[in-house]
Amino acid sequence: MAFREDTISVVIGGTSGIGHAVAERLAARPGRLVTVSRATGLDVADAGAVAAFFDDLGPVDHVIFTAGSQAPGGPLAGLDLAAARAAFDVKFWGAVAVAQAAVRHIRPEGTLTLTSGFLARRATPGTLVKTAMNAALEASAKVLARELAPVRVNVVSPGLTATEAYAGMSDDARRSMLDGAAATLPAGRVAQPGDVAAGYLFAIDTPSVTGAVIDIDGGALIA
Repeated sequence: MAFREDTISVVIGGTSGIGHAVAERLAARPGRLVTVSRATGLDVADAGAVAAFFDDLGPVDHVIFTAGSQAPGGPLAGLDLAAARAAFDVKFWGAVAVAQAAVRHIRPEGTLTLTSGFLARRATPGTLVKTAMNAALEASAKVLARELAPVRVNVVSPGLTATEAYAGMSDDARRSMLDGAAATLPAGRVAQPGDVAAGYLFAIDTPSVTGAVIDIDGGALIA
């Protein structure tokens, strides 16, 4: 899709990680870029705040949702259900709130691109919350692609990505974790944020793509 001087793109969760990489790529294109996150004061778990944000912003062309990568893990027996609900409130219900608020303002031929994760389709013990949350997003996006047409709705599904989400680890532990994961992947490498950002641009730029799940996981689903 052509970007013009009056094109408006919004990245929700765009101040760090994959969202920041998407924002950097969009910033190089014509038009206006709006980047928001909890760090800038927008809590996507607050549907009223999300609606007010889009009402104030007005017409937009492309909305990208990358917020909510954190979720509790571990076996079901010890799962913190309150933390699980809070994770759903941000990533799943936050995405739904953004879709509901944004669609009133997205121009025809605009796009809405959500974010899931490879665990949506990989049964891994201890990942119940992430699997359920991401699978729900992928299924919902396909429904929304029909319901919101001609707005195109897609999902990017990253695998393990080398972002600042792992900044709390020591350098050696982080390197060991990423190198170990890379050795198990057919691609032989863990994705960098820019690799994943390319998937969002593909979804935006390709007029025939809607209702798609774009996997950028180094081959994790076939490993």
